[in-house]
Amino acid sequence: MSLPITIIGAGQAGVKVAETLRALGVTDHIIMIGDEPHPPYQRPPLSKKYLLGKITDAQLWLQSPDLLKRKEIELWSGVRAEQVDAAARNVQLSDGRKLGYGKLIFATGSFPRRVPLLGAELDGVHVLRSIADVLQLREALADAGRVVIIGGGYIGLEVAAVLAELGKQISILEAQDRLLKRVTGQAVASYLHELHRARGVDIRLSSAARRIDGVRRVEQVSLADGAVLSADLVLMACGGIANDELARAAGVTCDGGIVVDAYGRASAPDIYAVGDCARFPSQRYGRTIRLESVQNAIDQARSVAQTIAGKPSAYDPLPWFWSDQFDTKLQIAGLSDGHTRSIVRGEPSTGSFSVEYYIGDAFVAVDAINDAKAYMSARRTLASSSPALEVAP
Repeated sequence: MSLPITIIGAGQAGVKVAETLRALGVTDHIIMIGDEPHPPYQRPPLSKKYLLGKITDAQLWLQSPDLLKRKEIELWSGVRAEQVDAAARNVQLSDGRKLGYGKLIFATGSFPRRVPLLGAELDGVHVLRSIADVLQLREALADAGRVVIIGGGYIGLEVAAVLAELGKQISILEAQDRLLKRVTGQAVASYLHELHRARGVDIRLSSAARRIDGVRRVEQVSLADGAVLSADLVLMACGGIANDELARAAGVTCDGGIVVDAYGRASAPDIYAVGDCARFPSQRYGRTIRLESVQNAIDQARSVAQTIAGKPSAYDPLPWFWSDQFDTKLQIAGLSDGHTRSIVRGEPSTGSFSVEYYIGDAFVAVDAINDAKAYMSARRTLASSSPALEVAP
């Protein structure tokens, strides 16, 4: 009897790998290991509708256990992979079992970056990545009027918008000189800054927390410039770190993510990585990249499944992302970091505009604020300019 295809991680990428393998006619035994006690679920709504209580747990599910069972995908929930032995080709689990594998897929995602601050262990300091995180945050918010969010990225801004709607007093601390500096340009950052400021959110740029103060619970946040902010709750929204520790300990090459080739293959035989945890080559951008997005999780999972099924197709995506804040939708296609010039299309004061980014004469990315038509047009143009990968399978 052949050893199973084992997937570590039961999120978007893990589910899509398993489903695509079955759709491609792969009949091997598939086991998916998830360390949470829930069915596989989608994460984007966690910081928005789920935090507000507008959708139920069941509405988050990607696939029910019954449907996975009908597809002959075995889900082991509430169990953690603790060690991978690449030479012996097995996985040690937290419940004492040792699982052999024929092929192993890391779909371990990312985890929240925590700022090493004095007082970070106090009650009332939160991160947001999982259902459990949101449930704890919801409970704490019932008695919290003043919230300090450390980080002015997607999660920080989305949660700020939700909490402002709930009438909370919000302060955002951003160490950079503008919001979203790693992922968008000045025009979009300025627009979102004003959007939040107009809704009562206090945004402090070039501002870093020095420590969190309190007796057992959070009471205030002391800033590097000497200012003090009263706080009943602190959310660390400082970005994500690739969850590659298990792979690294197994001797698999990692560099800010599990290093894979254009087909999702890692450095050890029959080991692959997909989604947030994977760093892969991009001919489009001339470097390796790691993407944290639903699009990447789904599309890279399909690519890896095709490789395993003997139908390899090199993966070189046009990344795309979105963020909902108040009544505003930001849509992004491509990566704008390193751009040398930008062109604003439309008038930001109208609440609908787009920004095109260029490196020299090459069009590399677009941001669109409430402008789906401009976004889709630019995305088609960007996709059509994608070079073909010249990597042998």
